[in-house]
Order: sequence, then structure tokens, then C-alpha cells
Amino acid sequence: MAMPLRQTIRVATYLFDQKVIKRRDKFPLIVELEPLFACNLKCEGCGKIQHPAGVLKQRMPVAQAVGAVLESGAPMVSIAGGEPLMHPQIDEITQQLVARRKYVFLCTNAMLLRKKMDLFTPSPYFAFAVHIDGLRERHDESVAKEGVFDEAVAAIKEAKRRGFRVTTNSTFFNTDTPQTVIDVLNYLNDDLKVDEMMISPAYAYEKAPDQEHFLGVEQTRELFRKAFAGGNRRRWRLNHSPLFLDFLEGRTDFPCTAWGIPNYSLFGWQRPCYLMSDGYVPTYRRLVEETDWDSYGRGKDPRCENCMAHCGYEPTAVLATMSSLKESLRAARETATGGR
Repeated sequence: MAMPLRQTIRVATYLFDQKVIKRRDKFPLIVELEPLFACNLKCEGCGKIQHPAGVLKQRMPVAQAVGAVLESGAPMVSIAGGEPLMHPQIDEITQQLVARRKYVFLCTNAMLLRKKMDLFTPSPYFAFAVHIDGLRERHDESVAKEGVFDEAVAAIKEAKRRGFRVTTNSTFFNTDTPQTVIDVLNYLNDDLKVDEMMISPAYAYEKAPDQEHFLGVEQTRELFRKAFAGGNRRRWRLNHSPLFLDFLEGRTDFPCTAWGIPNYSLFGWQRPCYLMSDGYVPTYRRLVEETDWDSYGRGKDPRCENCMAHCGYEPTAVLATMSSLKESLRAARETATGGR
């Protein structure tokens, strides 16, 4: 994986402290923070803007957003939504988290990025995470608007020019082929030279308008097995643990560890993950202690049958890596070589 060495050491130290020193069974690796649900696009695979108009107008106060992350104790936070750049105080939320040495990934469709970039300062603790779901035609179709791909590319180039870390997040559907996966990842890796890339099979988000193009487990494994062939997996700067990539290919299987990447939104801590809405609680402690985690996952809840999303399985892979000297050395080796 392509995670910077400083961040890798910080996360490894945190995991050791939680697991070995404090002997905790459940703790967050990264918090998914949603300070708003409003967005300036209408993507077919996302259901956030299906909320009532009154909810879409709400913006989470800075103190509440920062407080939730601090309460969890997680070393990393992914700020999403909605489109977080529409939040009038998104720069303040980000600055306060960075000041507390949290690694912050600001997820954005990049439509407002060039206009808002002056509000942010490059930092090893901060990165823009731009959604890119394919090359021009495919990406614009997925977000239901022409010109979005070109704007995102222009914003990525400008952010890189100014010294920001830029990562990308690409979701793939059953309309994708190994070649479309290869094409977009080659472009991001070789042409745009983004710092890291995250990939995810499309998951059955229940509020999404498009319910026909989510990937099943076997489809996912076949798609990534073929896309990773020929040395691509080692060449691309993928922001995933080697074991999670093994999981996507079907080389190994894991149980879901949804508590490792919890979601905090305007409604509170979402149970059990941001893909399923089985209620909300006001604190992370209550989320961990009052959720029946054993009732979720493939073979337990039918909603989980085709899910291979990173929010449930990347934490499992990370913990499995930490528990194995062989896998720890493997991850360290790939980190040192930048994923190549």
C-alpha cells in the first residue's frame, strides 16, 4: 500500500496501544464524518440527497464534528457527506482536526475544489480524496452530469501543483469490466500521479436510486482478480492493506468488522455502518456496547450478502495483518516500495 511511512507508524502504534496495552476488543481505525447530507450532484449510486429538504439544509456545528472524532479516539477521519465543500465551516473543521494531529481525508466530487482551495493549507496530516469512478464518459454518466470529470482532473492537477496530497476513491459496478478498472487506475496512477488510490466494489446502499448495478461477491472477485493480473496490483499506488486486496480477489475471506470504521452524521453514530440504518446513538461507546455485532455479516443478515465494502472488511484485514509477523513484514515491504 502507498500510505506514507509517518502515517503507517502512527496507525501501527495506535493499534498496538488499543489491542495490546489497553486490551480493547473494539476500537475505531478511521471515523467517517458526515457534517451534512446536501450535495451538488445526483449520483445514481448514492442516496444521501434522498433525505427531506429540512435535513438537507442542516450543517453540523464545528464543535460537534470535532468532538465526535475526539470522543472516538481514532487517528484518522474521512470527511464526506453529501459534498463537504458545501459546508460553510469545512475549513475550520479540517484545521481543528489537523491541529490535533488527526489524519484527515476530505472526500469531494471536486466541483467546488478549485474555488475553495485557498481555504486549506498543505499538511502531511491532510489530503483531498476525489471521487473518480471512470474515465470521462463513464464518470460523467455515473454522476449524471457532463463536465464533472474534466473539472475533477483540473482540480487534482491544481491541488498537486500547490503541494497538497491528493488521493482518489473509485467505485466499480457490474457494468464495469477488468479493462475499465485498468484504464481508470492507469490514468490516475501514471498520468495524474495521485498519491494514493482507494477502490471499492459498489455496495447495496439501500437508499440509492440505482439498485440494479451493484456487484455480487463472485462478480467482485472475478473483476478484481482479472484487473490485478499482470503486475497491476503491485504497480498501482493502492491505499489498501495487502490482505484487503487479497480479499477483493477471493484469495482469502474475512468477517465484517463494521465497528472499525464507524459513521457519525447529523443523526449521530449510525448502527451498524453507513450502508445500513438500524438506528443511531449519541456516543461511540454506546454504538460499540449496544450494537449486536454478531447479527451482521454474510450468512447472518441478508442485506450483507453481497457486501465487500472497505468500511467492513478493511479493518478486519488490518487487524489480521497486525496479528501476523509474516503479513506485517509484507505490508511494511509494500509500504517501503510505494506499492510497487
